[in-house]
Amino acid sequence: MAAVPVWSVDPRDGTRRGQVAVEATAAHVDAAVRSAEAVRGALADRTARAAFLRAAAAELEDDRAELIALADAETALGPTRLDGELARTVTQLRAFADTVDAGRFLDVIIDHPNDTVTPPVPDLRRYKIPIGVVAVYAASNFPFAFSIPGGDTASALAAGCPVVVKAHPDHPATSERAAAALRRAAPRAGLPEDVVQLVHGFDAGLHLVRHPLVAAAGFTGSIRGGRALFDEAAARPTPIPFHGELGSLNPVVVTEAAAAERAEEIGTTLAQSVSLGHGQFCVKPGLVLVPAGRHGDRLVTALAGALEKVPSGVLLDERMRRAYLDGMAARGALPGVHADVPAAADGAHEVRAGLLSLPAALLAEGDGHDLLIEECFGPAAVVVRYTGPEEVDAILARLPGNLTATLQISREEAEPGTREVAGTAARLLPRLTALAGRVVVNAWPTGVAVAPAQHHGGPYPASTSTSTSVGETAVERWLRPVVYQNTPDALLPPELREDNPLRLPRRVDGHPA
Repeated sequence: MAAVPVWSVDPRDGTRRGQVAVEATAAHVDAAVRSAEAVRGALADRTARAAFLRAAAAELEDDRAELIALADAETALGPTRLDGELARTVTQLRAFADTVDAGRFLDVIIDHPNDTVTPPVPDLRRYKIPIGVVAVYAASNFPFAFSIPGGDTASALAAGCPVVVKAHPDHPATSERAAAALRRAAPRAGLPEDVVQLVHGFDAGLHLVRHPLVAAAGFTGSIRGGRALFDEAAARPTPIPFHGELGSLNPVVVTEAAAAERAEEIGTTLAQSVSLGHGQFCVKPGLVLVPAGRHGDRLVTALAGALEKVPSGVLLDERMRRAYLDGMAARGALPGVHADVPAAADGAHEVRAGLLSLPAALLAEGDGHDLLIEECFGPAAVVVRYTGPEEVDAILARLPGNLTATLQISREEAEPGTREVAGTAARLLPRLTALAGRVVVNAWPTGVAVAPAQHHGGPYPASTSTSTSVGETAVERWLRPVVYQNTPDALLPPELREDNPLRLPRRVDGHPA
C-alpha cells in the first residue's frame, strides 16, 4: 500500500506548501506506542520530569520565531495571537514542572492502625501512580496550547506518562517542529526522547485509541470526532478513560438592569469576545439572552455595529469555512430568525462575522429551532430576546453542557445585601452553574488563565469527564490511586515511608503533615 502524504496547506489561498510527513499505518502506530511504553520507567524520576518540562519550555522559546512563522502559514491566526499562545504554552509547561516539584498531585494519605473503631483500621497508605501511555489528539484552533506541547501533553508528562500525539492535519509542519523541540529537551533532562511520539493521519487516530498499551486519551475537537473516539475507547476489551473536550455554546444572560446600565458597553465588548481569533475559540459566547425592549435593542444595536466593523478573516481550513457559512445560512432560514448581521463569504477564502436574533418564545418552545442550541464554529452569535424570567429559565433548561456560562448584571445587583441579589443574580447563578464548568460574571469567557484554580471542562458535550484540561489539577486525569495495607516500611515506595524521605505533603490520620 502506497504511503499517504501529509501536506502543509496555507488557508489564506489553499495552496500546498509542501509535504511534511506520511500518514501513519497501524504498524507505525504500534511502533510508536511500544517505543513510548518501553521508556515509561524513565519518567519515574520526578526531578528528571520537572527538568524535562522546563527544558521543553526553553527549547520552544529558542524556536519561537520559526514556530510562529510555521503556525501562521498553516493557520492564518497571525503572529501576535500565536506569540501569545506560545507564551501561554511555555508558562503551562513551567507550571506543571512546579506541580511535579511540589508533589501535591500524589495525594499521599496515611492512616495508622486503629483498633478503637468499628471495623478496625489497619495500616493504610495511599498515593497516585501514572496510568501509562497517553494518547493525545491535537486541536485545530490552538497549534501550541492544545496541540503537541499543549496541556494534555504537559500534564501527562508531569504525571509520569509518556505520550503519543496525533497531529492535527491543519498544522502538520508546526506539529513536527514542536515535537522535535520536546524530543530535544528530553536528553537535556536525562530522559530518552521516545517519551514523546508523533503520528499523523485520521486512521492513525483510530489505531491509537484501540492500541492495547494505550492507557488513556485526551482530545480537543468536534462533537462528532470526539464522540467517535470516546465510543472506541469504551468499546475496547479493556476500556480506557477518554478525556474529551467536544463542543460548547457558552451561553450569556444579560439582566434587564445590566442592559439599562451599560447596553452599549456590553454590546461592544461582547462583539470583541465573539470575534476574537475569528470566533475560533472553544469558549466563544454563542448564545446571548438579552431583555426585549428598549435597553435590549440598544445592546443589540451596539453588538451589531461592532460586528459589522470586524475585518473579514480566514478560518483554519476550507471545511470549517464552509461549515460556518452553511451553518449560519441554515440558522438564518429558520422561521422568526432575523439576520442582524449576515454572515458572508468575503472573497474565496475569508468570511465576515454574523449575528442572528429571534424572540425567546420560539426557542423556548423547542419547535424546529434546535439548531440554534448547537455550536456554530466561527465569528457569529445568536441573540435571544426574552420578556421575563420564565423564558430565560425555559431556554436554559434546554441547553446542553458547556465549558462556560456568563452572567452580566448591574452594579446594584452585584452589591451584597440588596434585594436584586436575592431576586436576580442569586437566582440565575445556580442555573448557570448546572450548565457549565466555569461561570463568569461581568466579564467574558474568552481567555483561559493558566492557574491552579482553573477549570476547563463541563457537563457533556463540553467534555466527556469531570476533569479539567487546564490548570494544575489537569494532571489528575493521568493518575490512578493505589493503597498499600500492612506493608513493611522497607518495602514501601519512598513516597509512603514513615519518615517521609521525599518530604512530600501528606495527610496522616486525618491531619495535614
